[in-house]
Amino acid sequence: MDNGLARIDRDGYRGEVVIQRPEKRNAMNEDLLRDLLQAFRTLDEDDEIRAVILRGEGPVLSAGMDLEMMRGLAGESTDESVTDSLFPDVLAAIEDCSVPTIAAIHGAAPAGAFELTLPFDFRIIDSEANYGVVEVKLGTFPHGGATQRLPRLVGLAKAKEIVLTGEYVDPAEAAEAGLVREVVDPGEVVDTARELAEDLAANGPIGMRMAKRALNAAAEMPLEEGLAFERALAKETYRTDDYREGVEARLEGREPEFRNE
Repeated sequence: MDNGLARIDRDGYRGEVVIQRPEKRNAMNEDLLRDLLQAFRTLDEDDEIRAVILRGEGPVLSAGMDLEMMRGLAGESTDESVTDSLFPDVLAAIEDCSVPTIAAIHGAAPAGAFELTLPFDFRIIDSEANYGVVEVKLGTFPHGGATQRLPRLVGLAKAKEIVLTGEYVDPAEAAEAGLVREVVDPGEVVDTARELAEDLAANGPIGMRMAKRALNAAAEMPLEEGLAFERALAKETYRTDDYREGVEARLEGREPEFRNE
């Protein structure tokens, strides 16, 4: 990436976006956000990638937004800031990624880092991670999407509890609320995320992309319109070689060999 604060690791069909600013606990500044945006857009354009993981270099995923950068917003009169423009672009790139995405939450992911994980399809967390939005304790409130995405994930009442108390969410409680898929022991998050990515990558890539489009549309469309969109996407899969291969493999009792065609 242009600024050297995030990198892409590839292994077969799996792509990993690695935040690499460990001397600042992977806190996000403007350069890091630009690297993240570039990384997710790059992987989304790579036809060989079938699942994407986000992780951090070192003990934590990210400490959130760089506080030195955020201090510069005090008394800010401009209509646009990094958190108003660039950060939403990063979140949109994650949300719009055509393949399944997994956030490996290790060590800590508070405030802006918590919001960074919300657009992911799956979240896996270690049992000792500090995870939550603390902005009300800093005189503001989380405005990187938490007030909008979090209620869609856990319901309005739970979202209010998380946002308005400003307390960290216990990982087991996060799993119970459906916020995270799995809680694992510290040190096992990345390996668990990789195992999930491998399982996802074994599925038909075209069907996975279509399913994501249909699921993402569910929150935006009335039911009848969404059902019609779903059927239209399904018809596209019927014309693919992968669909024929999947059916033939099932009939023949073997594992399919999908080619993304």
